[in-house]
Amino acid sequence: MTSPAKFKKDKEIIAEYDTQVKEIRAQLTEQMKCLDQQCELRVQLLQDLQDFFRKKAEIEMDYSRNLEKLAERFLAKTRSTKDQQFKKDQNVLSPVNCWNLLLNQVKRESRDHTTLSDIYLNNIIPRFVQVSEDSGRLFKKSKEVGQQLQDDLMKVLNELYSVMKTYHMYNADSISAQSKLKEAEKQEEKQIGKSVKQEDRQTPRSPDSTANVRIEEKHVRRSSVKKIEKMKEKRQAKYTENKLKAIKARNEYLLALEATNASVFKYYIHDLSDLIDCCDLGYHASLNRALRTFLSAELNLEQSKHEGLDAIENAVENLDATSDKQRLMEMYNNVFCPPMKFEFQPHMGDMASQLCAQQPVQSELVQRCQQLQSRLSTLKIENEEVKKTMEATLQTIQDIVTVEDFDVSDCFQYSNSMESVKSTVSETFMSKPSIAKRRANQQETEQFYFTKMKEYLEGRNLITKLQAKHDLLQKTLGESQRTDCSLARRSSTVRKQDSSQAIPLVVESCIRFISRHGLQHEGIFRVSGSQVEVNDIKNAFERGEDPLAGDQNDHDMDSIAGVLKLYFRGLEHPLFPKDIFHDLMACVTMDNLQERALHIRKVLLVLPKTTLIIMRYLFAFLNHLSQFSEENMMDPYNLAICFGPSLMSVPEGHDQVSCQAHVNELIKTIIIQHENIFPSPRELEGPVYSRGGSMEDYCDSPHGETTLAEDSTQDVTTEHHTSDDECEPIEAIAKFDYVGRTARELSFKKGASLLLYQRASDDWWEGRHNGIDGLIPHQYIVVQDTLIS
Repeated sequence: MTSPAKFKKDKEIIAEYDTQVKEIRAQLTEQMKCLDQQCELRVQLLQDLQDFFRKKAEIEMDYSRNLEKLAERFLAKTRSTKDQQFKKDQNVLSPVNCWNLLLNQVKRESRDHTTLSDIYLNNIIPRFVQVSEDSGRLFKKSKEVGQQLQDDLMKVLNELYSVMKTYHMYNADSISAQSKLKEAEKQEEKQIGKSVKQEDRQTPRSPDSTANVRIEEKHVRRSSVKKIEKMKEKRQAKYTENKLKAIKARNEYLLALEATNASVFKYYIHDLSDLIDCCDLGYHASLNRALRTFLSAELNLEQSKHEGLDAIENAVENLDATSDKQRLMEMYNNVFCPPMKFEFQPHMGDMASQLCAQQPVQSELVQRCQQLQSRLSTLKIENEEVKKTMEATLQTIQDIVTVEDFDVSDCFQYSNSMESVKSTVSETFMSKPSIAKRRANQQETEQFYFTKMKEYLEGRNLITKLQAKHDLLQKTLGESQRTDCSLARRSSTVRKQDSSQAIPLVVESCIRFISRHGLQHEGIFRVSGSQVEVNDIKNAFERGEDPLAGDQNDHDMDSIAGVLKLYFRGLEHPLFPKDIFHDLMACVTMDNLQERALHIRKVLLVLPKTTLIIMRYLFAFLNHLSQFSEENMMDPYNLAICFGPSLMSVPEGHDQVSCQAHVNELIKTIIIQHENIFPSPRELEGPVYSRGGSMEDYCDSPHGETTLAEDSTQDVTTEHHTSDDECEPIEAIAKFDYVGRTARELSFKKGASLLLYQRASDDWWEGRHNGIDGLIPHQYIVVQDTLIS
């Protein structure tokens, strides 16, 4: 009886879904049309600008020629004067002098307008041609990205449709099986009642023949009851099976629904904005440069034209991609606004609208939630790296298209030699040797940017879908906090380490290894290491092991550097807290380096003692590493670029690209001025980085390492002066410059000859230099092989 109503309800649901999908599809089509229209208008605008300046160049050239003819006409008249002496006499008169200056001014104006015409033809118009080419090329690439995003969105909608159909099908099967089960139960009850009535009507006494007939009828009735019972059992099993399938299908539908809504929201709120940014990439900046070239020419030609040019100046200043994008989206609000959120469409009779987390699907959902959490952790780290690469590439493109090369004031400065205009203009922006290389670099950078952007958007799309499913599963399963599995293990390890030691083991061990073996390693912290080895080393540290202990040097240096950066990047709270971000950014604006360091110190002193100890240790190492920049190619600025994103995150709501540049400048300053910024060991007790690769500890050594070299070798140095006859000194040569940090450490220059008495520890020697006894770091010298047993 309910079949026609159910069929009609299914058709209404599917029709409603199709209508909503058609509306979205129409929006997607209109979006592409809108972007196409914007591109066409842009091309037309650029063509009109070219035609305008080409005509204006002709007018300026005609005007220049007329001025030249005018000047030559009167100069020729002056030259034709027969009495040259009279002419010379006349030149001393102020009216004649004014006349001569006026003619010279006319000739100068003629040259100026020739220059202006040449700038229009050979500088400004080619710029508009380039902007048109670049806009078309970038729009084509952006349209490909947009088409891919739309295809992905439609794929998600089709997947939702398939899951919804499956859910409705299984739920219908469940209802049908339930109906058949109820029918079997009714038949069973009816058969049992019928048997009881017939037995009641039978008399206790009867002839033998009649008794036999009744016994046979009784067997028949029992057989019928058993058949009905078996049919009921089969239908009960079928109903249980179909009910489970319906529950699972509903769960899949709800998950897909959540992921689809998240994907649609992400596309309309984020992807469209990013896509328009791609279409506008470099257009406003390039147009800004071209029009500023025109302004420079006009302003140098005639200052009195300021009133007319101010309006153009104002228009040029208002060239802004962000504002244009906002205006565009407001103009076509019905095209770019997100559609209504998809609502759950329950099948008839299904009142549940949430995920079913009861048995037997609970364990399956828990496992699926954990798998999603693990995968999201990996995807987020990978996508963040892609994002940083994309932002750095975008900054490079912006640097290319925002170069301030529009000033043509040099074109209006003439020497006595009266050089030709073309030779002057040839040295400007449009010189052929430089433009070819610049254009090639720009297009190559653009190609890499779009590759990374596509990778980032695809990764963000996948993360959005998986995150939506994970959050819904987590909420349903009653979990109180969403967290990244690998990040949780790492942060728990950090907490255990921080509770027992000032410098985390992973930080101390990696720095010690790099200080001993990698100070001269080219590209340290910039070149990526082996991901497999990075994971192995990181996992060993998380187990409480030290895989870099001892003097073995069989690890990949770039992988160890990657572990150190990954540790700071993975901290739950960055080393530099977000609540002091603005105070530190204010310090960067100070020009005086010493004053900047002083203000940074004041800001950092509010941090906890353990944080300051780690900072002091890390930046002392980075400063030491930067002193080998000639070999490792990593000066303080390069190190700041590598460590800036890991140590300090830019708060939300700020321009990530511009703020990151300030963060890098801050980190560079701290590397250079670390001794003036962080408290001394007497002010702040705790481990201090030693240039020998070990850790000097002014309290207790947390890892059982050798403490301050001066203290560790006190007994040895006492014995040295009583055993000179027993031990011959060993000769050594200094590999690098070294400045002693204590009174017991010797200072020396690269190539200096040193005498070594004996080993004070694994990292230090007892020796002499320039008649002074003291400690010599082992890593800074080369011991003569012929004198070592």
